[in-house]
Amino acid sequence: MSSFHYQISDDGITVEQLLREEWQAGKKTVHLMRMEKSVVDMKGTPIDWRTPLKAGTTIQFTVPDARSNYLSNEQVPLKILFEDEHIIAVWKPAGMATHPTKETENDTLMNVVFAYISKNGGQYAEHIHRLDKGTAGVLLIAKHPIAKTIFDRMIENNEITRTYEAELDGTLKRPRGTINRPIGKDRHHSARRRVSPTGQQAITHFKVLERKAQTTIVEAKLETGRTHQIRVHFAHLGHPVTGDTLYEGSETEDGNFHLTATALSFIHPFTKEQITVQ
Repeated sequence: MSSFHYQISDDGITVEQLLREEWQAGKKTVHLMRMEKSVVDMKGTPIDWRTPLKAGTTIQFTVPDARSNYLSNEQVPLKILFEDEHIIAVWKPAGMATHPTKETENDTLMNVVFAYISKNGGQYAEHIHRLDKGTAGVLLIAKHPIAKTIFDRMIENNEITRTYEAELDGTLKRPRGTINRPIGKDRHHSARRRVSPTGQQAITHFKVLERKAQTTIVEAKLETGRTHQIRVHFAHLGHPVTGDTLYEGSETEDGNFHLTATALSFIHPFTKEQITVQ
């Protein structure tokens, strides 16, 4: 199970309204919490879900049966950039997958994160978005299922600004711009994506930070989050990410491509604070 505290900000809201309307928590999660009487005050007394609460009241939510199934990996150090009761933001190195594709894997970032969560008494950790194996940078992880539901929705609604820095092959002449090209699967190559009129809408905003002799450094902000979006969009312009050989980028010595998720910015749904992690 996983627990967190929450301070009521508006007079008159009920637990029922908070869970079902404001947070839109999953039906199974809400049902389990109701059956277990797992919403309590600071003395541990269960709270009636229909009783209006006063602003400033602090209550504790416990989500029963909230468990993740990752194997722990304590051998790799974890770089934490931000953490509270709801989320943890960590640095993902280039060359490491975000999550395992088989239950027996233990060499991905989520295995390292789960070792940290377990060591601190937690049982739940699930990534809110993902980064390609070759991409380094900031990754956001939920520490309980309600946070996972809310942040997933924020990603879908473009309420989390994701900023990247990329090194591109060649000289990109436009100083700034927006690439609005739909992206779909490449039917000739299962691992690749391509700009396709039948694909999903994909929008990338960019500005040039530096022009080098053979490459261009750009800052890119995602308005959508399609698979390989930045890599596909810049390859489509004829300037693939340096090292991204899947999309005809030039080779690098270490085999990694030069793309980093440098920052995440959002209004925290539980504290209402503006959070920037970089």
